[in-house]
Amino acid sequence: MGNFVFTGVVMPKLSEYVELAATEYLQETGKDELDAHWIAAFFQDGGVLEDHPRQGLIEFADLVQKALTKQSERARKQAHYQLDKVIRGSRGPQQR
Repeated sequence: MGNFVFTGVVMPKLSEYVELAATEYLQETGKDELDAHWIAAFFQDGGVLEDHPRQGLIEFADLVQKALTKQSERARKQAHYQLDKVIRGSRGPQQR
């Protein structure tokens, strides 16, 4: 589908705001538990309310928390994979 075009202005999809908020929060805080004050400020100042006036803050925060959890789990899996790769590599060839 894509973005809606309204009088020549492209309105970002809600999912784009969710991913942006999750990524910014993770980069700024390094935490995967969403802070209520932070998300309220993002919701108001980031344009979500303007572009999606029917979207509620609590529902938006829930969506962002889900995205944070998903990103955090993905990062943990990647870190585990990299550590496993380093550990296996440091042992040298497997002996049988």
